[in-house]
Amino acid sequence: MLKFLTLKSEAFGLDISDLSLKIIKLKKKGKFLSLAAFGEEEIKPGIIKEGEIKDEEALVKILKEALTKVKGEKLKTKYVIASLPEEKAFLQVIQMPKMSEEDLKSAVIYEAENYIPLPIEEVYLDSQIVPPVYDHLDHFDILIAALPKKTVDPYLSCLKKAGLSPLAFEIESQAIARALIKDEVSPFPILLIDLGQTRTSFIIFSGHSLRFTSSIPVSARSFTEIISKVLKVNLAEAEKLKIKYGLEEKIELKIKDKKTEVKKERGEVFEALVPVLVDLIQQIKRYLSYYQTHASHEHLPPDGKGVSKILLCGGGANLKGLPELLSLELKIPTELGDPWINIPEGKKMEKLPFEKSLGYATAIGLALRGLKLKL
Repeated sequence: MLKFLTLKSEAFGLDISDLSLKIIKLKKKGKFLSLAAFGEEEIKPGIIKEGEIKDEEALVKILKEALTKVKGEKLKTKYVIASLPEEKAFLQVIQMPKMSEEDLKSAVIYEAENYIPLPIEEVYLDSQIVPPVYDHLDHFDILIAALPKKTVDPYLSCLKKAGLSPLAFEIESQAIARALIKDEVSPFPILLIDLGQTRTSFIIFSGHSLRFTSSIPVSARSFTEIISKVLKVNLAEAEKLKIKYGLEEKIELKIKDKKTEVKKERGEVFEALVPVLVDLIQQIKRYLSYYQTHASHEHLPPDGKGVSKILLCGGGANLKGLPELLSLELKIPTELGDPWINIPEGKKMEKLPFEKSLGYATAIGLALRGLKLKL
């Protein structure tokens, strides 16, 4: 049956990072959403470096291959919502006087020049009004997002060469927040930590919007490499140890004078990761401190300033015992984020286990946006 009357597009989410690309296609059945298709493909080091595409031809080839290898339903659409690299993006919430929507568009461009560290003609700029959770304001809060054209254009070129039609591009942190924040609103600030293959991103979300993002080079891959080196095992084995034992204690029971003596020792995996974990915790403390002293325009209750919860996602979030360690060290409740929280039916999809879905948070967020867009 030809779809003459339905103009709704069936866009899928495509998360492109330095070392992998991930695909998520959702489908709507009545009020429910479920997972239609998913896929993942490795990208060899050097093809994309720190978010910059260095070899377009190689990426196009990987894209074409990935599209044919998805699990679940076959991809029958060329429409896509694709991610753009966090480390190249600039995000800021600014205040603007109340005015008509038409006047606001041009006023934001002029105002944005004061915040963006590049000439305005060299960036793609997008903005949206952030509705307040509390209060009726005498001004608009505007989230502005900008990326250099020289970064974005190669992504557009590669997608088109792979036979795809991008409906929208989105910065990774925006997609992650859409996946992990229930109904995309929080009455208090939440810190999202995305432990990716090449870097860790810190994302603070509050009210209806992102408030602050930053990236550091600590990565899930570096965890695995350290375990491999210290324990003298290959990378595949190190990855298994990381997920199975992680940071848990090694408990030995000894019978001494007819009494059972419990002896607790930190496991070998934990000992191997101590230096990198200390570094990660210090960096998180630094960013939390910066945010607490710079938080503004949030219009939250007086006691709503501080970050009240931390959610983890990304492949590195599967390090066993990490939420407990961060809760203890940071004195903030920390747990694994749920990428299916806005897809009630999604959890029933056994094809993509929960642990693995933590690495698909960006792609899931992009796919959710794909369901909202119409052609």
